[in-house]
Amino acid sequence: MADFGAKDVKALRDATGAGMMDAKKALTEAGGDAEAATQLLREWGLSKAAKRADRDNTEGAVAIAQDGNKVALVLLKSETDFSAKSEDFVAVAQKLADVALAGGDPATACETEIEDLKLTKKENIEVGSVEIIEAAEGSTLDAYLHVQDGRGVNGVVVEGNGVDAEALHSIALHIAFAKPRFLDISQVSDEDAAKEREALLEVTKAEGKPEAAWDKIVEGRLKAWYKESVLLEQGLNGDKVTVAETAAPGTITRFAQTRIGA
Repeated sequence: MADFGAKDVKALRDATGAGMMDAKKALTEAGGDAEAATQLLREWGLSKAAKRADRDNTEGAVAIAQDGNKVALVLLKSETDFSAKSEDFVAVAQKLADVALAGGDPATACETEIEDLKLTKKENIEVGSVEIIEAAEGSTLDAYLHVQDGRGVNGVVVEGNGVDAEALHSIALHIAFAKPRFLDISQVSDEDAAKEREALLEVTKAEGKPEAAWDKIVEGRLKAWYKESVLLEQGLNGDKVTVAETAAPGTITRFAQTRIGA
């Protein structure tokens, strides 16, 4: 019979986050060897984690790492905000960003930490998006991370050429909350525009507008949609002055945004 007691079970529970019965079972199968029992728990836990891989994980934490004009923007996904707010989860998200910034493969470098999170949180946890943005010669970057309850929930990186640093930061803050889909009108595909035009036409018809006025109404609403969806057409923080005017005489060349629930 395995030689261990209640204190050994508690110590294994505290070290691994496993339940009491699982810890006792592992110690029994390992003949009281704590190290072997820990390995058994990892194997059992990862087996269960594989079964959770198809569960929705729309929560998580966003992290940013920056070194001059190079920024890494990373999302670590979880099932609940409760797990995503924990210090160990946020720490792993930040390590992912740091590794990505240094040119490494974050998923591989942090594999053990992610496995440990899967075991302790008992959720479908995985690396989401990883973006590396490096400014072109003569351009600068500004990064902004909106933190809520201790975790990043909305990260933005914006690149500007000839844009004042204060203006560039204001634009980064604007992007975080305005959530533009496109940089400029040229990025809106014919397909996207056609879909929006069709949707606006259906709305206009449903409102009972006279057929003769449909085209004019739809075009007006499409113009408003461009102002809502295209960064350079948006009014900075809802003001009349557009983002493009705020950046002048410089220009915004690109942006990236990662947010929870997007």
